[in-house]
Amino acid sequence: MPTISRDEVAHLARLARLAVTEQELDKFAGQLDIILQSVAQVTEVAGQDVPPTSHAVPLTNVYREDVVRPGLTQQQALSGAPAAEDGRFRVPRILGEEQ
Repeated sequence: MPTISRDEVAHLARLARLAVTEQELDKFAGQLDIILQSVAQVTEVAGQDVPPTSHAVPLTNVYREDVVRPGLTQQQALSGAPAAEDGRFRVPRILGEEQ
């Protein structure tokens, strides 16, 4: 007995605004059922003594020291810009145009 019905798949597709065919509904229902069964199996195996982890092996981040290095001057940074104004990059306005 499937744990996810065809109607539930159709509902999820509508929520995600996906256009799916009748054949895809059947296919996806079967695939999602397999996924849900697999998740259920993992849930059964994971006991209280097994802590949740994001990786199978412990990871540590390796950080390097922050070193201040010289950067571009304002004039150098703007030298390759197609348009500059008041010491800044000039870009087309995209927000607030409808106001």
